[in-house]
Amino acid sequence: MPSVYQLKPAFQRTLRPAVGRLAAVGVTANAVTVAAAVLSIGVGAVVAVWPDRAWPLVAVPVLLLVRMALNAIDGMLAREHDQRSRLGAVLNELGDVVSDAALYLPFAFVAGFEPALVVAVVVLAVIGEMTGVIGVQIGASRRYEGPMGKSDRAVVFGVLALWAAFGSPVGWIGTAVLAVAAVLLVLTVVNRARAALKEGAA
Repeated sequence: MPSVYQLKPAFQRTLRPAVGRLAAVGVTANAVTVAAAVLSIGVGAVVAVWPDRAWPLVAVPVLLLVRMALNAIDGMLAREHDQRSRLGAVLNELGDVVSDAALYLPFAFVAGFEPALVVAVVVLAVIGEMTGVIGVQIGASRRYEGPMGKSDRAVVFGVLALWAAFGSPVGWIGTAVLAVAAVLLVLTVVNRARAALKEGAA
């Protein structure tokens, strides 16, 4: 199924010159991964502390764009500049899950969002990423099938953050968007599990 993740190759081509310069001055993939997680935790904390202010919500999509770039950069540093490591693999998977939880759970404090639904989406996102990793355990590759992968979730929460930040009533629209996201996350889990099983069997 289509996913924002499919745009990643073009995004990486744009970033490749900058990645080369970062590698030349000694920036490591692991440092970039940790930086992305720390930034996500920081912005999430700001939203949690000031859920009724507009500027923390505006910071969310800005951070998501920065984080998307950092996620692409750490992978390129690892693959293309001989920085692969076991620690890097652990940090990459944990960093994504921690970043998502830290950044999205505070939406439960923002007026108009249904807290239980926000939590459900975050939990399903964690299950989806775990399902992708399980593929490796059964002899398949790390699975990234959609339709609600990491990049897609970023688009959903980024748009919702801007919607709320500029004073638009969240209400039933936010509830509907999160409900659809939850359904798509369940489908994502199923798609990743099926793809892993099929690849593992082959």
